[in-house]
Amino acid sequence: MGNQSLDSAGVPNDFWFNTKTGQVEQGKLSAAPYRIGPFATRKEAEQALVRIAERSNRWAAEEENED
Repeated sequence: MGNQSLDSAGVPNDFWFNTKTGQVEQGKLSAAPYRIGPFATRKEAEQALVRIAERSNRWAAEEENED
C-alpha cells in the first residue's frame, strides 16, 4: 500500500493505531479512516488515544483562555 517506509528486510517500520479494532498495526494494514499515525515505535502508537486526549484538552484550555 502506498509509500510505506520499510526496513532492510522489507518489513514496515512505522506503527499505526487502528481506531476500529483498538490495536496497534505495523505498517498500513487497515483503511486510512481507521488509522492514527504513523508513530516511530509500538509504544507511541499504543498511547495514541491518550496523546490525542491530552492535546484536545490543552487546545480547549487555550481557547478558553483566549475568550
